[in-house]
Amino acid sequence: MKIKNIRYSFVAAGLLLLGSSCGEDFLTVDPKGLPLEANYYKDEKEAFSGLVAVYDIMGKQSKGFENMICMMNAGSDDFLAGGGGPGDGAGIHAFDNYTIDKINMPRSFWGDFFQGIARANILLSRLPGVKMDEAKKVRFAAEAKAMRGYYYFELVRTFRNLPLITTPLSPAETYTITQSKPEEIYAQIEKDLMEAKAVLPNTVDVATEGGRFSKGAVQALLGKVYLYEGKNSLAAAEFADVNGTPGGTSMYGYKLLSNFADLWVISNKFNSEAIIEIMHTDKSNADWGFWGGGNDEGNSVNIMVGPRGYTKKTGAAVDYVSGWSFNPVTPSLYNALKGDPRFDATIVDLLALKAAGVADYAPGDQDTGYFLKKFMPLNGDTSQGGGAAALNYKQDTYAIRLADTYLMEAEALGGTGVRAQALLDAVRARVGLTSVPVSLDAIANERRLELAGEGHRWFDLVRTGKAASVLASSGFVAGKNEIWPIPQKDLENTKLVQNPNY
Repeated sequence: MKIKNIRYSFVAAGLLLLGSSCGEDFLTVDPKGLPLEANYYKDEKEAFSGLVAVYDIMGKQSKGFENMICMMNAGSDDFLAGGGGPGDGAGIHAFDNYTIDKINMPRSFWGDFFQGIARANILLSRLPGVKMDEAKKVRFAAEAKAMRGYYYFELVRTFRNLPLITTPLSPAETYTITQSKPEEIYAQIEKDLMEAKAVLPNTVDVATEGGRFSKGAVQALLGKVYLYEGKNSLAAAEFADVNGTPGGTSMYGYKLLSNFADLWVISNKFNSEAIIEIMHTDKSNADWGFWGGGNDEGNSVNIMVGPRGYTKKTGAAVDYVSGWSFNPVTPSLYNALKGDPRFDATIVDLLALKAAGVADYAPGDQDTGYFLKKFMPLNGDTSQGGGAAALNYKQDTYAIRLADTYLMEAEALGGTGVRAQALLDAVRARVGLTSVPVSLDAIANERRLELAGEGHRWFDLVRTGKAASVLASSGFVAGKNEIWPIPQKDLENTKLVQNPNY
């Protein structure tokens, strides 16, 4: 999530003292041509540049080859790894078939979020001495805490056993830190989010501040954190503020879009359903030499999920971009969505189009003929700017959107009662579906169909204890695969301990 209308440059906040990632690659940097961290943060402009550097790590959800959406989709029952072959992305294939281990686990899923934490820690440590308006200083600190909470949440629900770092570390110190209990990590996340919630504005002006955390966004994230901890009453209370009257407009201005397909219109940024939106641009000039290294700002999911060798055969065919065929849709999800009003906005059935002579494509690895439409761009969406066109798509992604929080609140309410029923009904009514009796199973099924392909399914299965049965045929092992192995390189010469059974 970047800040709208801001083209940031990496500064010392993003380049120095990144030792908290625990990998040697993040411990040292050639400072030639860069301002030293000790001399930075003199004024508001430099502090704001540091703040944007903290925000930038939120792009991990959808930028670079090792993005969270494609990775988490591959580990679920709804999508496969795909791509050009079994060797096209060892990590995503290993997660798909549960051969993931400490060697093939991509390091960036550990290191990138710890970079974000390190940047937040540096900014928080320097803000007291910055010469700037005090109110803005308080807001910057709250945003940094919200992001630190966000990054730790992503880490604790994937790796679980983490070092808790809340101050800048020297490179030498990174080799002596040890892991904290997950409960201690969650306590720090709660603390950061509660402190951020207390001071952030209820809403932001999307014309000038789109992408920045608001109180509503923090409450949605805090509710999600509570839900993962099993603190359901606390979760429901946070979500109630965010959601308001089901189907109506909440106190923060959130409201379900009337047309589900409009969620995936690339120009429909910061719509009323977006709570935490991660921004992308087609103007970062991303190129192969630095793609995935932090400076690229395009949406990589777009090119990754498109079918290989796609060609139009008739004028009736949609002019999709030819992509890399990652995350082919499984027959299980195809069958679950068939007949649902959300099908046409979620899945492209290229088998049917090919059979009809409308379009053609070159099947990739694990091909099913079904592709994730939510992120398939048109040729008209291709950047005309510099860099590699494939790496510069501008579709934003939702880290949290309103239908998601509706269903999480219904779950936090135990899947029973008048309000839980109303929340479930509102999600279904938006797409023209009739009411079904509310239950935890009904809510889980609705989440699968509503949020398909957005990276939530694997987490839902693990959180609700269903992963072992649903993913057994993929090789999932109970008591092991609920979390990832820590990359071996990030354990070497440290006091960190590998996760159980890896």
